[in-house]
Amino acid sequence: MLRLTDIKLPLDHPEDAIRAAILKKLGIGPAGLRGYTIAKRSPDARKRHAISLVYSLDVEVADEANLLRRLARDPHVRPAPDTTYRFVARAGQPLPNRPVVIGSGPCGLFAALILAQAGLRPIILERGKAARERTVDTFGFWRGGAFDPESNVQFGEGGAGTFSDGKLFSQIKDRRHLGRKVLGEFVRAGAPEEIAYVSKPHIGTYRLVKVVENMRAGIEALGGEYHFRSRVDDLHIENGRVTGVSLADGEGIACDHVVLAVGHSARDTFRMLFERGVHMEPKPFSIGVRIEHPQALIDRCRFGPQAGHPRLGAADYSLVHHCDNGRSVYSFCMCPGGTVVASSSEVGGVVTNGMSQYSRNEHNANSAIVVGITPEQDYPGSPLAGIDFQRYWEQRAFEAGGSDYRAPGQRVGDFLAGRPSTAFGSVLPSYTPGVRPGDVGRCLPEFARDAIREALPAFDRQIRGFAMEDALLTAVETRTSSPLRITRNDACESLNVRGLYPAGEGAGYAGGILSSAVDGIQVAEAVSLSLLGGFAAAG
Repeated sequence: MLRLTDIKLPLDHPEDAIRAAILKKLGIGPAGLRGYTIAKRSPDARKRHAISLVYSLDVEVADEANLLRRLARDPHVRPAPDTTYRFVARAGQPLPNRPVVIGSGPCGLFAALILAQAGLRPIILERGKAARERTVDTFGFWRGGAFDPESNVQFGEGGAGTFSDGKLFSQIKDRRHLGRKVLGEFVRAGAPEEIAYVSKPHIGTYRLVKVVENMRAGIEALGGEYHFRSRVDDLHIENGRVTGVSLADGEGIACDHVVLAVGHSARDTFRMLFERGVHMEPKPFSIGVRIEHPQALIDRCRFGPQAGHPRLGAADYSLVHHCDNGRSVYSFCMCPGGTVVASSSEVGGVVTNGMSQYSRNEHNANSAIVVGITPEQDYPGSPLAGIDFQRYWEQRAFEAGGSDYRAPGQRVGDFLAGRPSTAFGSVLPSYTPGVRPGDVGRCLPEFARDAIREALPAFDRQIRGFAMEDALLTAVETRTSSPLRITRNDACESLNVRGLYPAGEGAGYAGGILSSAVDGIQVAEAVSLSLLGGFAAAG
């Protein structure tokens, strides 16, 4: 198989143009081409009046060796990488000591999947509900119903990523192509096949629910065992080693290998681990607001006359500004054609996030505009100090919104002028249960408020209209990443508790669906090697 890169075609190219481009590139006739698959497709929008599509293609040919010799000096023709996933170990027979996975977000899901595929029959403990039940609770809260601190955007099967854009791209180094394993499993579970090759793949919330359910069924078919509404309240440690866990209902489970994939919002779990002496340290994260614009404005700025083309979809953006006060402001988790969503996980706090469906056809675009903060500068002391910092500003937002889970909102023009908003303009808020006009600056540290005020006009110079008067800010965004890291060694094991494997975003080792899933695979491999050692061979 050959990998061809930098194959450029017009935006409106016919389907057979790819085959023709391959034949031209390789200088062969139709009989020499046995087949091809798209490895990657991304738009090149640097010239907005002539946007093209750039392909990487995996090509099967009749005479590969001679072609490689003939085209040896062409940097865009190389042997295709081997992206086949290979297990580090597999059980020849069931073992009595089953591993436990705490959490069923992307990290826990893929840790459980790899362990199940390795024959290790994991036990999965999830404090929230199954995906479909959890969706009913979450959408009910958004419509003004009761808030359930155990079943919401943060807690439940699928994790926080279920109620997001379902983005499946990352900047992690992935020399083993574990991301391909993740995408392949998602496709097998019902995700669109295009996620395997588009440059910025996403699934969307409604489709993610079914994908997660199908993956759970596959894990159970391999001997995995799910326990929902099973919050882990204690970790048993003897002589520096895990011996079991206790659940909120009093049940105990004996185990000596625990994958800790609890997500970035399991604050009670973090406190319990801290009190048990598990080594952890504070970690930087960010704080800010959600901003909404008409999606049509973003499309026009990014794609010009090609805005709305079906092969381009809704446009996104990525922005950063380094402020005079030494802070950096950047866009985060941009959701084209999406909505701002209520993401609280504690009573009496307001948290915002962004979400898109697969179609990305809602009226507004939204993104977090956040300011980077550090423990040394902003929340010194205990590893739990970042949680206290987050909670303080979430409670301020709750009060500013009216203490009923409405969020405070403000027009960008008012925010820049330093005056509270009394009404909204042409950009209407998408956040439910609702948005109360006011002053979002009251829900931010002074340095963050000032940094965002400086950054918005700078962003407007990159995307004309970004600082438009009626663009809307909604507070507060605090859950960009975990505020702490549960440190581990090169074998993915806790520094001071043997058999405990901190994993994913909550432990501070990932950010987003794809990187969390990849980390889950790596941790599951470490557990497999520890459990199987002399009992199984790699395969």
